[in-house]
Amino acid sequence: MTADHQISFTPVAPEHYALLRTWLARPHMREWWGDPDTELGYIRDMVEGRDTTCPFIILSAGKPVGYIQYWFIGHHQNQDWIKDHPWLAELSSETVGVDLSIGDADKLSRGLGSEALGEFVAMLRAEGHQNIIIDPDPNNARAVRAYTKAGFRPLPALIGKSGDALIMQHHANMETAA
Repeated sequence: MTADHQISFTPVAPEHYALLRTWLARPHMREWWGDPDTELGYIRDMVEGRDTTCPFIILSAGKPVGYIQYWFIGHHQNQDWIKDHPWLAELSSETVGVDLSIGDADKLSRGLGSEALGEFVAMLRAEGHQNIIIDPDPNNARAVRAYTKAGFRPLPALIGKSGDALIMQHHANMETAA
């Protein structure tokens, strides 16, 4: 944790659903996520064990400020997923993908997302995950900047092969940009 935001994470639980629904309905999240009720349904599936994705609430100084999850590439390396996302076949099955969003628009562009992502990656590495990717829409310049600041770089082998996603991989030994 840093003194700036005191970032921590708590697994999503049913008591978080109303807050998540509120966040998912906000314009800055609707731009990049799907229908709020559909997305909340996916999160419920995760919490209730029907999906192996691991969802968390991002806390700053103990207060909820965003959503973050990690998912297992190997669980998506099947015919149905690869048909629509062929780049999945080019990654190690041990790779995990991360998705995140900050809940309130007034907290965007203040370093919170990149700091939370850096802390989350440290947690994933402590759990033994070595290959970590994130896949923003390349038009989401704010997200790409935050992810770069957190130590992610575009994966050269997948540039131009991933449709509406920019596949970025975390580099553990690289200093993050200031």
